Amino acid sequence: MGRPVVLSNGQLFVGLDESGLVHDFYYPYVGLENLTNARSIQHKIGVWADGQFSWTDSGDWEIKVDFEVDALVSDISMTSSKLGITLHLQDFIDSIHNALIRHITITNDQENERDVRLFMHQVFQISRAGRADTALYVPDDHYILDYKGRYCLLIAGKFGGDNEAFDQYAVGNYAIEGKAGTFTDAEDGELSGNAVEHGGVDSVLRFRKHIRGGQSEVVDYWIVAASSQSDAQLIHNDYKHKNMEDRLRATRQYWQLWLGSGKPVGELHSRSVQHGLLIIKAHCDERGSVLASGDSSIFNYGRDYYCYCWPRDAMYALWPLVRLGHFKEAKTFLDFARDTMHKDGYLMHKYQPDRAIGSTWHPLVHGRNKELAIQEDETASAVYLIGAYYEASKDKIFVENLYHSFVVPCANFMSRFIDEATGLPHASYDLWEEKFLTSTYTVCTVIAALETASTLAEVVDQPDDALRWKRSAASIRAGLDVLCREGAFIKGFLLLENGELEYDTSADMSNLYGPYMFANLKIDDPRIVATARVMEERLANKTPSGGVLRHESDGYFLTKPQYQGNPWIVSTLWLAQYYEASGQRDKASVLLDWSVAHELPSGALSEQFDPETGAPLGVTPLVWSHAEMVNTVLDLNKPAV
Repeated sequence: MGRPVVLSNGQLFVGLDESGLVHDFYYPYVGLENLTNARSIQHKIGVWADGQFSWTDSGDWEIKVDFEVDALVSDISMTSSKLGITLHLQDFIDSIHNALIRHITITNDQENERDVRLFMHQVFQISRAGRADTALYVPDDHYILDYKGRYCLLIAGKFGGDNEAFDQYAVGNYAIEGKAGTFTDAEDGELSGNAVEHGGVDSVLRFRKHIRGGQSEVVDYWIVAASSQSDAQLIHNDYKHKNMEDRLRATRQYWQLWLGSGKPVGELHSRSVQHGLLIIKAHCDERGSVLASGDSSIFNYGRDYYCYCWPRDAMYALWPLVRLGHFKEAKTFLDFARDTMHKDGYLMHKYQPDRAIGSTWHPLVHGRNKELAIQEDETASAVYLIGAYYEASKDKIFVENLYHSFVVPCANFMSRFIDEATGLPHASYDLWEEKFLTSTYTVCTVIAALETASTLAEVVDQPDDALRWKRSAASIRAGLDVLCREGAFIKGFLLLENGELEYDTSADMSNLYGPYMFANLKIDDPRIVATARVMEERLANKTPSGGVLRHESDGYFLTKPQYQGNPWIVSTLWLAQYYEASGQRDKASVLLDWSVAHELPSGALSEQFDPETGAPLGVTPLVWSHAEMVNTVLDLNKPAV
């Protein structure tokens, strides 16, 4: 299951699953501590009416999960013909406070007045193993507090019209000692009132109203996240006396103003672009990290999440924002990159949102040689982003602040990290994190980064630096033909100890994207034309579901081994961007339309897709997918040359 709706304010991040239920709850960093557990069921919603009870994820409900067009506000409908009840949810993270608010409209679809009871269940796992968490009912201010240490989650709610609060509650154990969870207590329509439990805990609130036929009632439910009970309670007491529709309007306006602060995006696929921008922004922590994806469901199938900041992914995520004039996010990320840079001038594989080094599968030895566990293109990507930022903003002061502390050490490292035998960058791990070699893509990003650094040196009046890095870039550029076979760019090569080159000639979309996008080769360069032909022949439309593979023999999430891989949004849109740049707009539009057609109803884009059914695979949403969507649309919105 992916996360068709993600909500965030830069500190609190919530992912809702296909059933519209809370499945990820990160606080106080976007993507660091997930206070839920993706391996088990998550927060549930239940309804009792006329003596019948149903959980909304039971199969009895028709559920539609969507976003509002121009705000990080959900638009979710849940209808049960069995109960004759419809729920409409507008969920959002308060733009002022760290609080998830669910604005729920309950409609009685039958003609007669009925006793309707809404049950809101929440289950957190604050501690790693669900031990020593505590949940208790606080009578003075009428709320449930779920806490451990400095993590305090306050849960409460009220009816919107008359401020009447929940009338019953229950707290108990969840998934320990043979207990399923306190949520089962709701299924008879009544809650026990058990007031405290510790260990693995969950809790349920009940909201009860008699609703006339065809009429509706509104419940406002909130979870406040804070570092202390007193801080959470201050926000709770404010909410108790507020019209929560005002908070909804204020949050909606916040996102509309953010979108409006950038340049117009045009009419082409405007909904996809706006949703893409909002999803990218949702994954930006206010302290600089840019999360690859907050979808924790991948942990059910692998060893780790995508809840890290890859400098490369961050560059791609922020690139369209910079193009549209949203500069703050790029500036905070570049501060993050400067502060996490190794003292020798390179960036590591990936980072946690709190700036600690992330997990890795890259060894420090290759063969018998000691090697850096890096992807050099990530260092290059960060420097390149500074150039894109300056070109769009002309913010010389920011460049001056980063120049000596980041640009100089990174550019000097890239200038040194060269094999004398080839004159090209030393081997590192490729952008897909799979192969150790000198790849065409990485070489091209290094050329772009050194040329960018040279330009930035001129901006801050450092002519010696500018000349040195310009010459280094030119020297690398002169060796690009080493990366060609039969006139086309290949994946790369590994320099062996005996001085020979071991070539990897596999087709990879980055073989094309790197040279034309970063090395800035002319679009009609014979090497580019030949490489594009290879991509078309070996990667494009190689599965019944269409799209473009990222490379040959791609086993990642491969569900049908008779194919060379799964189609990816990134690789599909990279080819679309090449088509646009080469004047083949009709072909570009076909690939863009294919990508839009593979959005979830909410607009969320997965990483890749089943080669036969086109069903989403990998994380959903993947921020990089949305970034390429926005960039491709922006390219196609430009006047044809």
